[in-house]
Amino acid sequence: MLPTSPSSQTSNSQFLLTAAAFVIVVAGMRTAEPILVPLLIAGFLAIISTSPVFWLREKGIPAPVAVFFVILGVLSLGFGLILIIGTSLEDFSDAIPRYQTRLTQKMDPLLQWIQGMGFQLNKDLLLKSIDPGASMRLVGRLLSGLGGILANSFLIILTVIFILLEASSFQQKIRAALGDPKGTFAQFNKITDAVNNYLAIKTIVSLGTGIIVATWVAILGIDFPVIWGLLAFLLNFIPNLGSIIAAFPPVLLGYIQFGIGRALLVGVGFGVVNVLFGNVLEPKLMGRKLGLSTLVVFLSLVFWGWIWGPVGMLLSVPMTMVVKIALESSPSTHWISILLDSERALSLSRTKTPQESSSPTHAESEQSSPVSNRS
Repeated sequence: MLPTSPSSQTSNSQFLLTAAAFVIVVAGMRTAEPILVPLLIAGFLAIISTSPVFWLREKGIPAPVAVFFVILGVLSLGFGLILIIGTSLEDFSDAIPRYQTRLTQKMDPLLQWIQGMGFQLNKDLLLKSIDPGASMRLVGRLLSGLGGILANSFLIILTVIFILLEASSFQQKIRAALGDPKGTFAQFNKITDAVNNYLAIKTIVSLGTGIIVATWVAILGIDFPVIWGLLAFLLNFIPNLGSIIAAFPPVLLGYIQFGIGRALLVGVGFGVVNVLFGNVLEPKLMGRKLGLSTLVVFLSLVFWGWIWGPVGMLLSVPMTMVVKIALESSPSTHWISILLDSERALSLSRTKTPQESSSPTHAESEQSSPVSNRS
């Protein structure tokens, strides 16, 4: 056996230590979910709310009053969600057994049609293998999980208030603590700008998707159109798979209520909306702001969903964006951020050095930063 060099042993030890630290951190995040998830939501809400707060301050409104008006708007949206979920979830949960029974009955003509095509299927074995009511129960669990998050609204709103009140003095504190914070501010501004742009555009696109979906299924006479619109709005934050998951329950309900023709109409409506918003409007608005490969988006969806459930799936892309931008700041981890990048973003950044791509100039950071411009 060939002897290993000291440098190789050191590299292996560092890898093992890094892997062990990663496992410990992930286990800690799963254990601390009841605390971390509300704080994480508060952080993202604060990032979104900083722009209107600074805009109101530019109009001469004092900081506490500006924060009050922004928080009032956030509370209005939150209470609206609570009202929608509270009034619709109970009725929907009560209707799930009835829908499941009717769906089982609807399977008979479908199985007969399949058998008439020459395929021999056992109904009992098929129903044991495929649970037709699973998607309905998934909707109930998802909305219940969202209701559980909204139950922590006091902690979330209180944290957002404190963050917004501290935002105006944050730059001065960093300058006093670090002396020369240009690099720190450049990276911080890059993270906040990327998350803010993504969440703002995604929220507008998702809101339009939810309104159109709710209107379409209501026109077709599908039960609980508000739930399907809310589901389309929420799941549109989950890239690639969210729109498919949101479409399946109302399509299934259309088949239960009216048959295959109405189910196809529901599916066509979802397809048109997702093509227009997801493949045309959203990429045009975002450009290369996302900068993540499709594989990374899917894996981040699985990873954060495994750690924090439905909320982790909704926040998977913003969390991965934060991690990617943080990795860009260090030369030792810049190669990882390149692996996370999309092909288009990679082709545009090949002419830049790692230092140039990861460290924007102070002038650029001053132009792009809401904090530096508005403090």
